[in-house]
Amino acid sequence: MRTMVLVFLVCCGLQGPARAAEVSVAVASNFSAAMQKVAQAFEEETGHKALLSFGSTGNLYAQIRNGAPYQVLLAADDTTPRKLESEGWTVAGSRFTYAIGTLVLWSKQPGLVDDKGDVLRKGNFERIAIANPKLAPYGAAAMETLTQMGLLQAVQPKLVQGENIAQTYQFIATENAQLGLVALSQVLVEGKLSQGSAWVVPAHFHAPIAQDAVLLAKGRDAPAAAALMRFLRSERARALIRTFGYAW
Repeated sequence: MRTMVLVFLVCCGLQGPARAAEVSVAVASNFSAAMQKVAQAFEEETGHKALLSFGSTGNLYAQIRNGAPYQVLLAADDTTPRKLESEGWTVAGSRFTYAIGTLVLWSKQPGLVDDKGDVLRKGNFERIAIANPKLAPYGAAAMETLTQMGLLQAVQPKLVQGENIAQTYQFIATENAQLGLVALSQVLVEGKLSQGSAWVVPAHFHAPIAQDAVLLAKGRDAPAAAALMRFLRSERARALIRTFGYAW
């Protein structure tokens, strides 16, 4: 009897790791910190490991079209996943919004950014950083905001562009730009401003930044990919995502 129990336990032990798998995930740069936490929780709960690659949504789209082995895309917008869906690169019906992003005007310098964003009108800065609006949805939202405020022409000579929102953040963090428009998630630690000064841009200044996830065609028969898509909808994942300043 003892031998039978031992054999059963050994078999169970072998089956557990065999069922665990990896999923290749393309992640928009703004969601990098949040996704690292989500991936950790995902592995704890399912045993599956998420292999994360970060970049601008525009660049990730191009990589997918060029055959990159991604199985899941977490975009910074809802148009790119929809476009991939229409082009046949996704599993039909798998797309959903996993987060609504928030744009913030941020400076590493305490006191530089006021709570109304008037620093933009005063213009007492040399450079302002935004992400490339052609590749990064947060960059597009930044351009919309400056246009809505009637300030685009005034700040245009001071604009510096990052290839993606992560590079844009680095421009500001290293003070190569005195301030810039980035994702709120990038400047929060445990729900609080990490350093410097910031103004959360009112939502009516730009189109909603709905961020969609989609199961890519290369993940169609991958259990780990399907498991990640389910986990992103779980309350545990959503609670983690909320701590980075995202809404639903």
